[in-house]
Amino acid sequence: MMLYLDNAATTPVRPEVLQAMLPYLTDRFGNPSSHHTVGERAAATLRDARERVAAVFGMRTGDVIFTSGGTEANNLAIKGIAIAASSAHPGRAHVVTSPIEHESVLESCRYLERIHGFEVTRVAVDAGGRIDPAVVAASITEQTALVTVGYANNEVGTVQDAAALASIASAARVPLHLDAVQAAGWLPLSGTGADALSIAGHKIGAPQGTGVLAVRGRIPLEPLLHGGGQERDRRSGTENVAGAVAIATALELAERDRIDAATRVAGHRDAFIAAVLALVPSARLTGDPVHRLPGTASFTFAGISGEAVLLELERRGVISSSGSACAAGSDEPSHVLLAMGIAPEIAQTAVRFTFGHGFAGDSEPIARAVADAVAAVRSRG
Repeated sequence: MMLYLDNAATTPVRPEVLQAMLPYLTDRFGNPSSHHTVGERAAATLRDARERVAAVFGMRTGDVIFTSGGTEANNLAIKGIAIAASSAHPGRAHVVTSPIEHESVLESCRYLERIHGFEVTRVAVDAGGRIDPAVVAASITEQTALVTVGYANNEVGTVQDAAALASIASAARVPLHLDAVQAAGWLPLSGTGADALSIAGHKIGAPQGTGVLAVRGRIPLEPLLHGGGQERDRRSGTENVAGAVAIATALELAERDRIDAATRVAGHRDAFIAAVLALVPSARLTGDPVHRLPGTASFTFAGISGEAVLLELERRGVISSSGSACAAGSDEPSHVLLAMGIAPEIAQTAVRFTFGHGFAGDSEPIARAVADAVAAVRSRG
């Protein structure tokens, strides 16, 4: 029997979500832009899904933009807000971010540098991956168009001080975008103070290919996709009604269970971390030991291959990962771990375990499997 501990990469579709979206994949197939009964029924369904998502975000219905996932949502937030600001205020071409962000954030910032001549400040993080809000404040200038930060890191689970960052950005009158893809379902999405938030459906029990960017209506946004003007002219293309229903349902369920799940899973995570550190002398926990997602435990194992440990774990029925699924197959050490000051040869030994909301098992046998896997790899020299 396999134990799946790679929920940061993707989660299974929840049965309730599948049931909710199924009618819109079969008999309720209308195009929301069509001006007839079938289309109008689809449009009403889309409005309802938008209202439900907005309620969880604590934002207005019109702020919600349905996307194809977290990557598109991050691209739209960063490029859309920054380019709109620069167009309205020539010279406002500066973005503040960090070096530990998801590739969709980092590459969007590089695009702004390369194509639009933006300056990007990447504020340093500490050994646990935390950003000092004071450094962000010092990095903001009159030319800053956007601050974009991951609410929680996808590799090590470190959680940033969203409230402090939002206060700083607000005082400087600069929009704050939070990449909340990993935070959704674990941390509150309402009341963060952010001007824009991104989530991906497949991290919370909706299908892959669904996502949301919520942007406050006062923030100008340049669209990436041009066409028929759907999503209030911010994201053209025929809307995925079934996907919108799916992510609205998954988000409501995740929010309903969030506090209880976070408390329960964090207890299992802490027991697992303690057991691994006790059983494996070479193990080192990565990420902030206190400010971390309830379901994330990541380690390095000096002197052995992290990929080899993953293979040994899979032979023992445990599915985990070396870090971001977006970087799978790369021989390069994690940019997140490097930015946290971890040496390249140590960073290449990383293994990440991410528990799902429903985890309720005994973490001790998993820790023993880790110890056995590490010992098996080490014995081969």
